[in-house]
Parts: sequence; C-alpha cells; structure tokens
Amino acid sequence: MSSSDFKKSNMQIEVLPNVTIMKLHGNVIAYRYNDTLNTISITNAGWCTNQTKERLNSIPGVKVHQHKGEWYLNDEPWDGRLVDVNKHPKMARREEKLGLILDDGA
Repeated sequence: MSSSDFKKSNMQIEVLPNVTIMKLHGNVIAYRYNDTLNTISITNAGWCTNQTKERLNSIPGVKVHQHKGEWYLNDEPWDGRLVDVNKHPKMARREEKLGLILDDGA
C-alpha cells in the first residue's frame, strides 16, 4: 500500500500517523499498521465482488480467489472477515479463537 494519500476513481488510500487505510467505494478493505511488523489486515467489507478481490490482490502477500462461490485467502477458506495476513496462519486462527472466547465471556 502507498505511503502517501491517493485517490482515483473508486479507490482511496489514506495515510494517518499510525495506519494506512485502503478504501474501495468508501468501504475500508485493508489496513497497514505502523507497528514493528507492519501488520496488514484485510476484509472484503461484506462485498464479494471481482473488484474487491482485484484490489485486495494488489497487496503483497495477499492472494484472494473464488471457487464454487467460496472465497479463499492464500489458499485457505475465508469468510471475508477482518484478518491479519502477514502473520502465520495458525497464529491468526489461534488469536481469532481467543477473541471468540473472550467475546463469549463478556
């Protein structure tokens, strides 16, 4: 993702002090955090479109495709919810499970 603000047609890159945000049609589809890992998080923002896949696939380390109506992120089934893509997949799933457990206990 870019390091300076950018807007063209239906896509916008917004650079803030701690995060760079990618928007498509006004919906946030990606974040790059300015942490020590430069964590990248993506979502389809509820839009299962070819254009959303195309924009997400422009991000290094992201490979989104669709097969028989199901979306895949880096060859793993993906429901489009926000996920960190530059972490090891098992770690991301463990963190997601932990988040679900914490949410259920709240």
